[in-house]
Amino acid sequence: MKRSEAIYVASDGDMVGSRILSELRNRGYSNILNDRDGLPDIRNLDNLNEFFQYIRPEYVFLTAGKSGGIQANRELPWDFMLDNLKVTTNVIEVSHRHGVKRLLNIASSCVYPKFAAQPMRPEMLMTGHLEPTNASYATAKLAGIELCRAYRQQYGASFLSVIPANVFGPGDDFDENKSHVVAALIRKVHRSLERKSNAVEIWGSGTPQRELIFIDDLVDACLFVMDGYNGDDPINIGTGQVVSIAELASVVKTVANYDGQLVFDPSCPDGMPSKLLDSGPLLEAGWQPQFELEDAIRLTYDWYLKQFVTPAPPP
Repeated sequence: MKRSEAIYVASDGDMVGSRILSELRNRGYSNILNDRDGLPDIRNLDNLNEFFQYIRPEYVFLTAGKSGGIQANRELPWDFMLDNLKVTTNVIEVSHRHGVKRLLNIASSCVYPKFAAQPMRPEMLMTGHLEPTNASYATAKLAGIELCRAYRQQYGASFLSVIPANVFGPGDDFDENKSHVVAALIRKVHRSLERKSNAVEIWGSGTPQRELIFIDDLVDACLFVMDGYNGDDPINIGTGQVVSIAELASVVKTVANYDGQLVFDPSCPDGMPSKLLDSGPLLEAGWQPQFELEDAIRLTYDWYLKQFVTPAPPP
């Protein structure tokens, strides 16, 4: 991407979209269409089409769509599926209609089958049943991946999909009913710290393994892929390292200086038993993550404190 070319981030103000915009500005891109007045309603096809016809984006990042943790996915499967289908089909269709040079669709690692062999590779997509707790959301994300492939196959469109590991960082959603694992653990541990509780209860057995990626690393990888990757298959974005939920909770406990007990509730669903991505193609192309897990969680915790915790008044 040239610094003067028109770039549009189809975002809901979500963490990934917001951080992409911030990094584009930091790197000197001067024609970011989100900085203009009159942004479209991306769920309204006519409104979005009018915007593209008038503004003519050349590069599009697609990050929008409802998302959340296990509880939200279980309670709102229709909302998650329909919203993500609307956003995905609208943005991809209008991008093709108006000759967008390149589109990057940010998917989710939950698109892989529940019991996929580890590490997971793109050729494993749609080879088995999805994790039931987020199957609706994952189906919509799979549709986005396949729609990009279809436009690429039929029209030669340069529409790509990336599949990131579990993303976390400043700007994450800490809502009790919507948060993903890192944000949920930070909120739970900090509240137990505030209440001087000697224990914090955590959903599930603690045994599932997750690969995590800090938001700054994900954004850097997305810009790297947008600039240079040109394969036909989706590309995974991960660090190559996994951590169990119990180990992750222990790291959060250390960062927060909490000395209570971590109590796991195996009666609550665990989700997929393991999610490790094969990010070999991206790493071999020259991209590398920069943030260690504990450092990244500390940055996230510090941001959480600044945003949501009222400082105690001076004595």
